Order: sequence, then structure tokens, then C-alpha cells
Amino acid sequence: MTDYATPNLPARNFGSTAAFYAQLGFDEDYRSESWMIVSRGNATLEFFPYPDLEPYESSFSCCIRLDDLAGMMAQIEASDVPDARQGIPRYHPAGPDPSGLTIAYLIDPDGSLIRLIQND
Repeated sequence: MTDYATPNLPARNFGSTAAFYAQLGFDEDYRSESWMIVSRGNATLEFFPYPDLEPYESSFSCCIRLDDLAGMMAQIEASDVPDARQGIPRYHPAGPDPSGLTIAYLIDPDGSLIRLIQND
């Protein structure tokens, strides 16, 4: 098996978090009272309960590197997540980064920043 990492992010409510990510093509793979795992292809996110989290104060983040960023963006654009510069949740469309990468940004309902990066 190839080595890989799975980001661990907070969720105020597993049901709401699962529903948010489901509209982006993620399937719920596992859930208990203390842990939840969702995946979309090879992208896996794990969540722990954090019921008192203040989303606007969250500093949680991760990167998802994608072979098909355009496909992921099409799914985000078809969802009810707004393309906005304020508010939670929201997304910022993909664009060139000074690093040379193409990156989009997604803020989930719990304030976690998900960087969506196109693989080379």
C-alpha cells in the first residue's frame, strides 16, 4: 500500500458535515460518536467532534491534491456553496497561484479551509 495521510478536521455536527461534503461528491465511509470518515475517490477526510467550535475563529486547514480540479469545481459550483469573499461556507474559484500551482479554496461550515490543488 502507498503511504498517505488523512487530514483530521473538526465537526460541530457529524450529520451536517456529512451532508455538506455529500453535495461535493464525498461518501460517508465510517461514523461513530467520536469519529467520521468521508471520501471522494482517493481523497479522504476524517472528522472529530468539536461541538463548541466557533467557525469564524477556526484555524484548521488542509490541502486536497486532485487530478481533476475542474471536475471538483463543477460539483462545488452545482452545489449550494456560494462563490463569495465573506461568510461560511463559501468557495473561491480555481486560479493560478504565485507558486505556479492552480488552487481553489473551500471554507466548510465549521470554518476549515480546504485548499484544492490541481496535480501537475
